[in-house]
Amino acid sequence: MKIKTILAAGAMSVAAIAANNAHAGAVLDGIKAKGFVQCGVNTGLPGFSAANAEGKWEGIDVDVCRGIAAALLGDANKVQYTPLTAAQRFTALQSGEIDILSRNTTATLTRDVKLGLTFLGINYYDGQGFLIPKALGVSSATELDGATVCVEPGTTTELNLADYFRAKGMSFEPVVIENINEATAAFFSGRCDVYTTDASGLASIRTTMAPNPDDYMILPEIISKEPLGPAVAQGDEQWADIGRWALAAMIEAEEYGVTMANVDEMKSSTNPGIQRLLGVSPGMGEALGLDEEWAYRIIKQVGNYGESYEKNVTAKLGVERGLNALWTDGGLQYAWPVR
Repeated sequence: MKIKTILAAGAMSVAAIAANNAHAGAVLDGIKAKGFVQCGVNTGLPGFSAANAEGKWEGIDVDVCRGIAAALLGDANKVQYTPLTAAQRFTALQSGEIDILSRNTTATLTRDVKLGLTFLGINYYDGQGFLIPKALGVSSATELDGATVCVEPGTTTELNLADYFRAKGMSFEPVVIENINEATAAFFSGRCDVYTTDASGLASIRTTMAPNPDDYMILPEIISKEPLGPAVAQGDEQWADIGRWALAAMIEAEEYGVTMANVDEMKSSTNPGIQRLLGVSPGMGEALGLDEEWAYRIIKQVGNYGESYEKNVTAKLGVERGLNALWTDGGLQYAWPVR
């Protein structure tokens, strides 16, 4: 009898938690009321978030916001974009100017705990590197003693840079410029010997912004871990859940081989995991407070993680998957199971 009472109490507690989690918070209520997601992005980093010639925002970070809009609002195009510098991004999220920050941002303990951010997952595993003109005549970061280095403020890059040079017993002169376009212009004009940021950013800058990409090289050293991912402000758990599982659905879709082209056909799959993902077996949408086709719409309108990576990063920057390959292919991308 006592065991039954405990089990019943436990069931009631779980039900109460589920009911509480299903209640939308202020951010989610606001998104539903206005009918779009306000997404904070980079001011212009091709491959991640940048406006194309027609003014349409594209990139792997942009696709995160588009996927969330497809899941929540039924249309991946129901997103508005706020370009932000590194120094502006956290204030914009904390103040409610944006609903989500999807801007090549490193997840760290201090950003989670002190800034009150909730990271939704990692959509790009990266590390900090150095871009130099070949004319500088060095082949290793250990030869950069005394160099002037262009760096953006408000980033983990600043701290990593100082730590690396200190550990190597070298000195450097920082040239701190907030706007990425101004910083890269300063570098390519010769104001700095070196430009430092995440290696993916260096590849983007070299490929799309250099006067002649062949005149520049990325040094081999990677001096940090930079797990990049989207974040929301703490306080609206259902909104965070929707964002978290939208990203997971894109990765899991790639694991299952579900693509934009075959997602309709895959609804007939007998694989229980695919059935849950696509809403054929109900329950996942209800748990999130969404309809059962939330993940189907993400894949149909935006694609799986691999498709997003291929069109935005590999095709535009020539950067292969590396650490961002699926775990089954030797990478680190591993979806939390939608079940």
